[in-house]
Amino acid sequence: MEKKQKRKVSASMEMKKDMPAIAKAGSSDFNPDYTYVVKDLKKIGLMALVFIAFLIVLSFII
Repeated sequence: MEKKQKRKVSASMEMKKDMPAIAKAGSSDFNPDYTYVVKDLKKIGLMALVFIAFLIVLSFII
């Protein structure tokens, strides 16, 4: 049994080489501010250290 519809094939590599390149934006256009991420990571690290210290203290008591 043959397929009723044929699949379309994308353009070959030779055809893509002839297309003009898309201009990329410079890095100065995108300058995100991640100060809140650093602050949150420090808070998470401090909480992890406190929790580990608490578990070590509990290991001597129990």
